Amino acid sequence: MGHDDPPRHQVVADDLRRRLARGDWPVGAKLPSRARMAEEYGVNPNVMQKAQERLIIEGFLEGRAGSGTYVARPRERRRMIRSRPRKPAGGGTFTSGTAEPDHVGVWRARAQVRTVAPDHIARRLGIAPGDPCVRTGYEFLADALTSQFAVSWEPAPAATAMRPTVPLQRRPDTSGAVAGRLRAKGIDIVTAVEVPRPARATREQADLLGIGLGDLILVIERTYYDSDGRAVETTDIVVPDVRWEVAYELAVAGPESR
Repeated sequence: MGHDDPPRHQVVADDLRRRLARGDWPVGAKLPSRARMAEEYGVNPNVMQKAQERLIIEGFLEGRAGSGTYVARPRERRRMIRSRPRKPAGGGTFTSGTAEPDHVGVWRARAQVRTVAPDHIARRLGIAPGDPCVRTGYEFLADALTSQFAVSWEPAPAATAMRPTVPLQRRPDTSGAVAGRLRAKGIDIVTAVEVPRPARATREQADLLGIGLGDLILVIERTYYDSDGRAVETTDIVVPDVRWEVAYELAVAGPESR
């Protein structure tokens, strides 16, 4: 294989994925033994194991201890509404787009209040590189799976620049909306700009989201601005494409506003 060729297990996984989509094995069917499939593809059993593990992570297959590997029921790809002007009772950063009555969600966060702003974050916030920021990592779990995570940056007020790291929090998906928290601090938020960009998952992102290395993700760069046009917070929100599609709803002006 050349340097630009994909790993052998990825080639096998891609072919298995095509065969599953074609219906070679129905939902619930048991696959042939790993040794037999490795022989069919002309690879060693370790390569076949890695290929099947990738499809298990993606939700195409499921492994049953002591029994074998089976075709899994397809996972539901849910819709995440990013712009609907609604706020459920107690809704927060993630609830407005993801809360559903038949799914249980919690979020957890960890804040570091004296963190140096990287160059790209400093540019987005209009501050000098190296200025102190409040850096907060959010992780949202739906049905015990990480549905998205986010890293938020705010310029650190002088009064908080020396405080230590705030411990990890875990709570029902109730509050914690960034805009609401900023308004509570007297910051008038009037605009949010979101820039979605497709990307491939890094090892760290893949491990956190429970997906494969290089799998498709959506990175949403969101920045809040105050009434003076000053950026007061910026966040990168990472969503696994295999589980979620992101939709934006735009309000249409009525006749009275024309």
